[in-house]
Amino acid sequence: MQASDFKSDQYVRFCPGCGDHAICMALQKAMAQIGIPTHQVAVISGIGCSSRMPHYLNTYGFNTIHGRGGAIATGVKTSHPEITVWQMSGDGDCLAIGGNHFIHEIRRNVDLNVCMFNNRIYGLTKGQYSPTSPKGFVSKSSPFGTVERPFVPAQLVLGAGGTFFARTLDVDMPTTVDCLVAAQQHKGCSIVECLVNCVIFNNGTHAWIADREQRAEHSIILKHGEKMIFGKDRDKGLAVEIDPVTFVPKIIVVPADDPRVLTHDATQPDPTLHRLLGLMGQDRIVNVNAETDNELPVALGVIRSVEADTYDQAVNRQITEVRKKAKIKSFDELTATLDTFLL
Repeated sequence: MQASDFKSDQYVRFCPGCGDHAICMALQKAMAQIGIPTHQVAVISGIGCSSRMPHYLNTYGFNTIHGRGGAIATGVKTSHPEITVWQMSGDGDCLAIGGNHFIHEIRRNVDLNVCMFNNRIYGLTKGQYSPTSPKGFVSKSSPFGTVERPFVPAQLVLGAGGTFFARTLDVDMPTTVDCLVAAQQHKGCSIVECLVNCVIFNNGTHAWIADREQRAEHSIILKHGEKMIFGKDRDKGLAVEIDPVTFVPKIIVVPADDPRVLTHDATQPDPTLHRLLGLMGQDRIVNVNAETDNELPVALGVIRSVEADTYDQAVNRQITEVRKKAKIKSFDELTATLDTFLL
């Protein structure tokens, strides 16, 4: 299959320069690489810029109401487990009004592929701060700087018992396609945080890792089974040390040839290291006024991928077992057991 097979006939109405364009193209490429026919794919979304995605993909789709994409996607997957279901959502749609649905689709481990577009702003409604906007961020709804501490999606996903979490960047097409393919191949709730730029209302929000000259120093692409090495000259590695006072583990930067450099294991059931990796570099993101010498990079790629029983499998297995034992096999048989009368 070709990426063009997944392009709809609709004009793409993202703003010129918006990072959503890149994720849309990456989705089309990933879907073609996966090779599932278009009629076996459903794309569900809520409300927001990224939630227009069902219009631009030549699959089944449903542009639902604000924050409820997760509920609809869960229903689609549970009633039709043979269909591959993608959910498109933004940081506002997913983590604010849709936050309750988000944590419970993760907790239940519904076999969904969730793309959470994070531009750290409400773009469709013209520039209010969102649940991922950094503390101190000045916006139309926080003219003196927001006083709220933001969500870190990785922390939220792992806290809800997530089995799959990946992070990617709109300007890195190869990594984005790899993450999306891995998300679909994972059996369970796959969350891909897509760091995208809102060129109109929050331009440059990820510039310190999106800039080609800085990216190698400020980010690391994690690959299962490979050493955690980064840097423009590939001369830095990541290791773990235990704080001698608090006994809390933390990640440190060491030379690439240091024997302590970690090998990435995305399949490790214990989420401790995955959480540490997901939180790297977030001090720059959590507080807009933060002054830090922290040299830890932002982790991109698949951070966690652990197999577990899925909600849709469990529900359908239970239905099958109950049907085998039930004396009543159809709706007609059920109605025949009830008291009836004629009008």
